[in-house]
Amino acid sequence: MPDRTLAPRPAITPATESGPRRAPGDEAAVTITTGIDYALATVMARKERTELLVRRVREVFGLELPSTPRRVAAGATAFAWAGPGHWLAMAEGIDGPVFADRLRADLVDLASVSDQSDGRVVIRIRGRRAREALAKCLPIDLHPRAFGPGDSAATTVSHMAIHIWQIDKTPTYELALSRSYAVSFFHWLVAAAAEFGVA
Repeated sequence: MPDRTLAPRPAITPATESGPRRAPGDEAAVTITTGIDYALATVMARKERTELLVRRVREVFGLELPSTPRRVAAGATAFAWAGPGHWLAMAEGIDGPVFADRLRADLVDLASVSDQSDGRVVIRIRGRRAREALAKCLPIDLHPRAFGPGDSAATTVSHMAIHIWQIDKTPTYELALSRSYAVSFFHWLVAAAAEFGVA
């Protein structure tokens, strides 16, 4: 009888992917970083509390909640618009449940907060050809005139739901997606970026 014991899958990096990714000595035009250490939580304004929530976030975090597809940051904390009255909050250097509890305490009676740290992962893509790699299957316009630093979008890539935002003009992008899709997305991204050189 075959052995059907489950075993952990080895960590996936570009080096474990088959095929050449760049010539020796060439600088990769696309750099992929996995395991970005963000605490993540969804924040949804309660009925008729949006204006009060905006005011409270301004007081506590020193930033203006975006009302359009944008990402705003102050220090280690950021909020990305995810829909009317809905944001993805993120913070560096803090445990996910602790961050969610802090949000619940700070935004009490104004918003519903749900910890997403275990359910989603964040992947960073940067480099001079990052835009071209992502554009192969991303159904939004990434041209600098249409999508620049601070812009965000909830969309799909290769049939997987993602939340993407641009950090800087390099360009550097970050994408949050379901943890269960992370390996499939990584394989797609490495394949999409291979022609440019990927690290």
